[in-house]
Amino acid sequence: MSDAEVQISMFDRIGGPVTVDRLVESFYQRMDTLPEARTIRAMHAPDLGQVKSVLKRYLTEWTGGPKLYSVEKGHPRLRQRHLGFAIGDSERDAWLTCMRGALEETVADAAARSDMDAALTKLADWMRNTAGNPHDTGAGRP
Repeated sequence: MSDAEVQISMFDRIGGPVTVDRLVESFYQRMDTLPEARTIRAMHAPDLGQVKSVLKRYLTEWTGGPKLYSVEKGHPRLRQRHLGFAIGDSERDAWLTCMRGALEETVADAAARSDMDAALTKLADWMRNTAGNPHDTGAGRP
């Protein structure tokens, strides 16, 4: 197999399970402390233990690592699972602020960090569920 045929997963590019664990811990630490994240923090239970565990399993699988999320929860259906929360531009931006800081802190490979940021930005944009979002009209679907 040639080098061009070898596909390295994002999971491996960012550093595997240790990095996913650190990324999620850093993300939620930011959500707990950044003033601009107050609104999205309020959408979560006081104890973040369960949601951290779920996000770690989701990101592991989403980045190409072991299937830890779908075996327990099935298809992610992320947008559907978040419909109970109003997610507009400001919530998306707050989430991305926390995630980008966590990526910067935990993912050493700049190219992998940039690729992960681009993918997470598309995902966060798709999660918007308030009136007037372009993906609700069929435009901008990832």
